[in-house]
This record gives sequence, structure tokens and C-alpha cells, in this order.
Amino acid sequence: DSKMASINPPILHTLDGIVSETTRYKALTEKFKELYNEEPTFFARAPGRVNIIGEHVDYCGYPVLPMAIDKDSIVAVKIHPEQNQIKLANLQSDRFPPRTFPKNYDEIVIDKTIHEWSNYFMAGYKGILEHPELQIKNPVGFNAIVSGTVPIGSGLSSSSALVCSSALATLHANGKTLPKRDLAELCASCEHYVGVQGGGMDQAISYLAEKGKASKIEFHPIRATILTLPEGSTFFVANSLVESNKYVTSGTCYNMRVVECRLAAMLLAKYLNMDWKSVRILADVQNKGNYSLEQMLEHVKRYLHVTPYSPLEISKELGIDEQSLRDSSIEPVKGDVFHLHPRALHVYLESKLVKDFADLCNKPSYEGILKDLGKLMDQSHFSCRDNYDCSCPELDQITEICRSAGAYGSRLTGAGWGGCTVSLIPPGSSQTFFEKVRDEYYAKQKPEALKIINDVLFSSTPESGAFVYQLS
Repeated sequence: DSKMASINPPILHTLDGIVSETTRYKALTEKFKELYNEEPTFFARAPGRVNIIGEHVDYCGYPVLPMAIDKDSIVAVKIHPEQNQIKLANLQSDRFPPRTFPKNYDEIVIDKTIHEWSNYFMAGYKGILEHPELQIKNPVGFNAIVSGTVPIGSGLSSSSALVCSSALATLHANGKTLPKRDLAELCASCEHYVGVQGGGMDQAISYLAEKGKASKIEFHPIRATILTLPEGSTFFVANSLVESNKYVTSGTCYNMRVVECRLAAMLLAKYLNMDWKSVRILADVQNKGNYSLEQMLEHVKRYLHVTPYSPLEISKELGIDEQSLRDSSIEPVKGDVFHLHPRALHVYLESKLVKDFADLCNKPSYEGILKDLGKLMDQSHFSCRDNYDCSCPELDQITEICRSAGAYGSRLTGAGWGGCTVSLIPPGSSQTFFEKVRDEYYAKQKPEALKIINDVLFSSTPESGAFVYQLS
């Protein structure tokens, strides 16, 4: 579907048939009047997502299978061409105080050592200004308010939704357009301003999603294949309420896994007699050797030992000194213990599960197809838990509860170490499923969540990707 990726995000003049709930847009307009004494002229909206299957494979070069959800980030904007700054506020002002920053590119400083909400907005803003083809030499000033409904630290991409909506708002305010794919790639690279080495899935689905469909997203270049889920597919998201913050855990967890996969790829390439210096990601090894995923799983078992590696051992195997290995492939991650066998095993296994899931969706439907899709989701969770070590006791517990409440399959979603789970449940079982999970997990483990139960446990259908809503 490369033509989908090459069209621009839509500019809508009505929300009819697109958004079932317009009260947030009205609330944003009211707040705008109260704060700035004027009404916004447009809204830029980008959704969060739930990844159905394919965890920690995007930055290794493999496809993922997410869908956009109805929780999103909306930016309301009023342009003031002569104003020298961007005035920024958030509907949740007690948690995210108002900020002002200069509109000119070279005056914007993003301090990635502090965890600050406006950094994500500035990352999207700055990314648009530095895009070579847009040539925005004299950007406009504007006033903006952000409203986000993606739960923070839940693994549903609250930060990427904010970056994507900010970039789209900045683009539209300056009278420019870009294809969805370019925006997705630009926003994926902007996240380095806030210190995260993501793989690009979150931004791709935020722009490329289609209502009612999941997407198989591939990388280098970004492209989306629209997948029709079998009739009756019902997904439920359950938040473990263990906050998983990519930014805070990036050195020990998220970025550490990126490095472990890179080192595994280099060693596998060496053992398979390839030019390992030209290999950075696990997909490179498969592509250069023209192997199947099944063959790659055999190679991992044959060549990488199950026990951890030290930087010294890896550098000896590659025939380079330890410091140059650290400089080229490990920095800025700190560590001396690298688990290469289980990480590579997970990536190739998970990528096979994504392929199997997409293949099933493309086949004619049959009795029991949902059960088979569920089994793939379960296998994915077990690999995340056992091979990738990115689960946590609460995620294991909640997926167990979901299975015993009738789910065909249940897995952590969105990086792990806390955050959310996604379950595929039998059609028509939403109410009983909801009650069982509420009573078994939330009432017993997180009673404080019962007041906000519909924000932490909810069914989800695939929503549309990012758009601009232009007021007449």
C-alpha cells in the first residue's frame, strides 16, 4: 500500500463519520478562549496505538502489526505570524504546566536530561523546521493547547502521539504539507531529541492507520499493508498500572535491548562469514544470507551461547579492541553483561509470529481462526517474558487473568516492563470479560483504579490515522 503512505494526512472540514465524540474539541475551544482570549483556527490530531503482535522487532528491521486506538493527542492552534514565540499549554495544567519557547529553529534548546512534557512538543516542532525540503526559514508564531487521552507510561504511545500531533500542527500552521510516510520517518527521528532510540512503529501507525483495519508496518522505507481482521475480532486493553517509562528506563531496559540485538547481529554475521562491520540490525543478517526465519532461529541456537557475553569476549570474537567496540556499538548504554542468545531468539521468533498472524488474516476465514490468532499472541507474551525479559510480575498476572476470563490470547504490548496488555476475546463476551478482569486484578491489586476503571480496562477497535480539522 505504498500509495497510502505517499498521500498527505487529510485536512477535514467536518468530523462527521470520523469522530464519534466531539466534546473534547468543544472543551479545547472553551479552554482556548479562557486562556488566550480567542478561538483556535485548527486542530491537529494523532492517535495512540496498541501493538497487536510484534514486540521489540521494529528497531531490528522487522514488521509489526499495530492498530490505532481512539485515545489520542489533539493540538488546538491559532496562528500569530508576527509573534516571536510558541505559547503552549495543556488541558491537564496541574500535571503539565504552560510553557513558552522561541519560534526560531536555532534558539530552541531541548534538554534531554530532564523529563519534561513540552520536550515532546518541541521535538516535533523542531523536526519540521529542520526538514530540508520544507525550507521554513521564517516560521510563524502560534498559541496552542494540547489535550492527550493516551495514558502516560502505558505503552500505548502517548509520547509519540504528542510528537506526531505537534509536527502536524507545525506543518499546517506554516502552510506546508508532507506525505504520511515522510512525516512518520521525520517524527521517528525527532524522538532522539528526548533520548529514545525507537524503531518507528508508533509514528508510522499514527499517520498510516485506517479506520476498522490493522496494519502490517515494514521499515526502510516505511510502508503499511492494510490487514482486515477476521469478523468478530474484539480486542481488550488492560493497563497493569505499572508505569513503564521509556525515557526513565532507556539505559537499563529499552536502549540496552537495542544494543544487545546489535551485538548479536554482529556476532552472527561474523560466524556466518559475512562482513560484520556492515551489519547493524538482526534483519541485515537474514537478508544478506538470504535465510528463512526458521534458519535464523537455528543459527542463533548453534552459534550464540545461552549464557551472557562480556564486552571483552565480544570484542575478542570480532577481533577488535574493547574500547572501539564500546565507542562504535555500545555507547551510551552502560553495562558489562549482554544476553545475546535469548534476545536474538526472541526477535526471530516474534517476527515469525507476526508473519503467521498476517498470513492468517489474509486467508479465507474459518471456524477457530480467532483461537489460532490468540495462540500466536500467547506465544509472543511467553517469548517477551522468557527470552526478552521485558515483562514484569503484574503483566504476567494480568495476562493469566485475561486467559482465565476467556481470552483466546493475551500479551504485553508496547515495550513492556509495565504498561498495558492486549487480549483477543470471543465476540459478544465483552461484559463478562470486563467484570472478571476488573474483579480479579483491579479490585484485588489496584483498588484505587476502580474509580477510573474505564480508562484502564477498555475494548478497542481500530481507528483512523492523524488528521487536521480546519475550522471554517
